Amino acid sequence: MNKLKVAILFGGCSEEHNVSIKSAREVAAHIDSEKYDTVYIGITKSGVWKICEKPSADWETGDCCPAVISPDKETHGLLITKKPEHKRRIDVVFPVLHGKSGEDGAIQGLLELSGIPYVGCDIQSSAICMDKSLTYIMLKNAGIAVPEFSVWDDDNGPEADAFTYPIFVKPARSGSTFGVTKVNSPDELDAAIKTARQYDTKVLIEQAISGIETGCAVLGNGSDLIVGALDQIRLSHGIFHIHQEAAPEQGSENAVITVPAALPFEECSRVKETAKNIYQALGCCGLARVDLFLEDSGRIVLNEVNTLPGFTSYSRYPRMMNAAGITLSDLIDRLIVLALKKR
Repeated sequence: MNKLKVAILFGGCSEEHNVSIKSAREVAAHIDSEKYDTVYIGITKSGVWKICEKPSADWETGDCCPAVISPDKETHGLLITKKPEHKRRIDVVFPVLHGKSGEDGAIQGLLELSGIPYVGCDIQSSAICMDKSLTYIMLKNAGIAVPEFSVWDDDNGPEADAFTYPIFVKPARSGSTFGVTKVNSPDELDAAIKTARQYDTKVLIEQAISGIETGCAVLGNGSDLIVGALDQIRLSHGIFHIHQEAAPEQGSENAVITVPAALPFEECSRVKETAKNIYQALGCCGLARVDLFLEDSGRIVLNEVNTLPGFTSYSRYPRMMNAAGITLSDLIDRLIVLALKKR
């Protein structure tokens, strides 16, 4: 039987370039080589596409050749420009890309044009989830609790007077916690906005939520969803920023992540149901990690939705799925099957 031809995209131009490489390395190590014929396409920080042997840390220095995914449906795959130029058909794409151009609908738009099935959310849900302000607006209209927030851009100044400190200042359209600052007093606000604007011209100011920080791994299309075990983040200080730490593989410097979360069964069930409602309200498909706060009052408040969460050795999404009995190899297989079912 012919193997399914899978293209793994990694790298990219976002601040999460290095995280993407780590994620792709884990996918490469766990994808079933008996079922799939894989090709690895790295994208440099400057946006150059190259086929490489494996997504290693130094992949650019290896035996690479230029190749891009064609938007032409008849090609349905790669254009390899190394002489002699030729085409290579691809059956499905796994875009292991985080942040800008990976989770914001950009790569999804190219793949829609190409006609190639791909893992993860579509253009619309990717774009909405990448912009935290749009996520909040949509979910608030759907009756789901979100933090109080205000948007600041070149046309609108901050309305921070409406908030009680502490608040968070974030790039509205950036991955992970790059550019995020916890602000404890008004005199810290300008510096926090300046930091956020290094990553995005659109800045989100939101009320800090006091409660248990938990995450929910959701897998599936439509109403046929699987939810992994919840995790729980306990901070000793600061904010959760594991992807910016020097040695995240050895554990976080300021956070302890527990899987499964130390929550009563009834609370876990409510959190999972809320996560599924959020996933469906935003039109997500394939996978997403839904991060939430559980307040002392019992109210569940959205933190954020990540449409292509990390697959590194220390990432939360695969750990939550593994705790629910779904290994990384099984998870990759399920994601590819879900991608093919979307077509």
